[in-house]
Amino acid sequence: MNAAHDAVAQLWPGLPATVEELGGGITNRNFKVQVGDEVFVLRMGGAKTDLLGIDRAVEYAAGKRAFEVGIGPEVTAFVPEEGWLVARFIEGRPITPTEMRSPSMLTRVAFAIRAFHDGPPIPGRFNAWAVVDAYRATAEAHAVEMPSEFRRARAIAERIRAARGVNPVVPCHNDLLNANFLDDGQIRIVDWEYAGMGDRFFDLANFSVNHEFGVDDDRQLLHAYFDQVNERDIASLRLMRFMSDFREAMWGVLQSGISELDFDFKGYAGKHFTRMQETASDPDFDVFLRTVGANEAESETR
Repeated sequence: MNAAHDAVAQLWPGLPATVEELGGGITNRNFKVQVGDEVFVLRMGGAKTDLLGIDRAVEYAAGKRAFEVGIGPEVTAFVPEEGWLVARFIEGRPITPTEMRSPSMLTRVAFAIRAFHDGPPIPGRFNAWAVVDAYRATAEAHAVEMPSEFRRARAIAERIRAARGVNPVVPCHNDLLNANFLDDGQIRIVDWEYAGMGDRFFDLANFSVNHEFGVDDDRQLLHAYFDQVNERDIASLRLMRFMSDFREAMWGVLQSGISELDFDFKGYAGKHFTRMQETASDPDFDVFLRTVGANEAESETR
């Protein structure tokens, strides 16, 4: 807390403030700060987060863009040399995973995600395959032994990349956990530290797998997002769920070697490797690969 009080003194010099730590984070520390009648969230970047591919300047730009398109809190300050980011506190309520499945809520959330995807470009790039490879290289440089599941998972990831081919990039959040959504009358999305220009289907799949959606749920999501559903989009989303878990698993592997927090990162990685294996073992997985591959080949001959 001393570091937070020192930061507050620098950010709001001479003003009385109350500081309360917000729980839930396993990368950064977040504090609710009240200064007079105004309430903010101070985000203090964790140690070695640059090794996770986090660029605080990109996070700042993405947060500002989210506010501009109406889906994020107002970002009021950024101190890059300290890794501090300040945004206005939102008096919103969490949205339960069960509620996310309701047609009305799913439509609101899909519109919010689409609003960011359709916005102007932001700095930074996000490619799930490149992230996985970078996490592996950095983990091995810190003497972390690769899990036995890695080799097979990387081969499956390459099959997905070959089947899907090259796809357009749009502004993406890339970390659509349930905890990153709030409802204050509008859908708000927070925590933009992994944002960058990327594949919209990674974002949609990331949202889907983090909410444990089935295929029918995904059809509803895509209908709300595109106003229609086709089999190639379903296949792309279901395949990219594998890539979402692969990124998450490798994030845990890397964190097990660099993080100073008391958290079971190996167990976290194991959970996601297990879910990936379940995804790849689904009888429909090869069908999805053929579906996106056939459509890709068809589009190349037009």
